[in-house]
Amino acid sequence: MTTVRVLDAVSQVPREAWDALAGPDGSPFVEWTWLDALEAAGTLGAVTGWLPQHLTVWEEGRLIGACPMYVKSHGQGEFVFDHGWALGARRAGIPYYPKLLIGIPFTPVTGARILARPDDHAVVTAVLAGVLEDLCRRQGYSSAHVNFCPARDAEALAARGWLRRIGYQYQWAAIGFATFDDYLASLRSKRRNQVRRERRELLAQGVGIEALVGDDIPEALVPVMFRLYRHHVLQLGPWGQQYLNRRFFELVWQRFRSRLCFIVARREGRVIGGTFNVQKGDTLYGRYWGALEPLRHLHFNVCYYAAVEHCIRAGLGRFEPGAGGEFKHMRGFEARTTESVHFVADPRLRRAIAEYLVHERAEVAAEVALFEEHSALRRDREEPRG
Repeated sequence: MTTVRVLDAVSQVPREAWDALAGPDGSPFVEWTWLDALEAAGTLGAVTGWLPQHLTVWEEGRLIGACPMYVKSHGQGEFVFDHGWALGARRAGIPYYPKLLIGIPFTPVTGARILARPDDHAVVTAVLAGVLEDLCRRQGYSSAHVNFCPARDAEALAARGWLRRIGYQYQWAAIGFATFDDYLASLRSKRRNQVRRERRELLAQGVGIEALVGDDIPEALVPVMFRLYRHHVLQLGPWGQQYLNRRFFELVWQRFRSRLCFIVARREGRVIGGTFNVQKGDTLYGRYWGALEPLRHLHFNVCYYAAVEHCIRAGLGRFEPGAGGEFKHMRGFEARTTESVHFVADPRLRRAIAEYLVHERAEVAAEVALFEEHSALRRDREEPRG
């Protein structure tokens, strides 16, 4: 007999059972330990507008499916922006909040959202999709959103009539690089010279950069990385939002250290900047950045050049630095599409959003094509696509 349970904490599921569904090759951010650290640190809950309500599917007492789900009372921290949808709903007298979000809080990284073993995936997807649709219709949620999902999930839900949305991010892929000079050689001469100049100028300012991974990360660096993160958020002014706290940084260092990569910049022995990254398989994921001194070119060197150099040395094939930043494209990062799917309960709002998405998809496709046409990569090099 198949049953569905709603859980208000991932800790209510055994870690081994959850991670078995996530799979050894999946996104690190759907792993039990990452999600539990967010909850245990107090970054989530009704007060923050991220109420955990994870859906789990059980068969004769065995966990066969799950999805990380949150009841949202606002649209912050999602990176698939639906503020315009919320505004349109309000103008039409349609309540938009609360809504349901299936995704990873504060994390614009593509990964499985419907967790199941391959043989169970189709059944679990149908069960969970039906539950989500029923929750919206019967319990007053305006919509259900599955953000940054793989194409398989998007296709399955779109076949049920969910609305499909396309976005893009800038990502870097290794093209058979053995050294950082190979990366430089892949760039057009103007961009190659720019990277060399920016690295040279930072070095002349007495800055050294190193990447620390796993057990090489000292505990004393954890509060420093949190300080960098918080300082960056404060620098953003009214647009900044501190989603994380020091406790979260401490918990991931304690429990998730094997997945961490901290890249730090030092000047006269003092940390002046750094990035908090996560790595798994052949991919490095850039998450948080901060700097205590406004040095010219520090950001590009720490966030991108040092990360690319680390990927090459560690044999990683891909670097996903996160959302935004057209300047990444100028440094050999190519536009890659991302997907989300959306169930909207009210037929009037659904029609309006569906019409909008037709135009948005065309615009996104045109922008991605334009970025490809004006790539910073040399045309005489082959690059893996997809």
